[in-house]
This record gives sequence, C-alpha cells and structure tokens, in this order.
Amino acid sequence: MTEFRTSSFCNFGDCVEVGRTPEGGVAVRDSKHREQQPLVFTADEWATFVAGVRNGEFDLG
Repeated sequence: MTEFRTSSFCNFGDCVEVGRTPEGGVAVRDSKHREQQPLVFTADEWATFVAGVRNGEFDLG
C-alpha cells in the first residue's frame, strides 16, 4: 500500500499528494479525490520532473 504525503505548503486541502509505490515508482493523486486512481510514474520519470521544477521550467509567472 502506498503511503501518501502532502506538502507543508498545502492550503485548505486542495493539494497534490505523492507516495512511493511498492515497485519503486511514484504515485500522485488529488487530495480532494483520493478515491480516484493515482497517476504513477517511474523513479526516472519523477526525477526528471523534479529536476525541471527545481530548474524553473514549469514556472507559469
């Protein structure tokens, strides 16, 4: 079973939650709709996404 975590920056429960799958991937779900299937990414896919976030590639402002 995947144990999900929410960022400490989350406000009012409208957040994304992440957790490590038993197979070593990363599951992502909407905290408002926990009953829905999460999106699942490989460890490499997640690392690439996080690197892009840290590099500012997804900044919308």
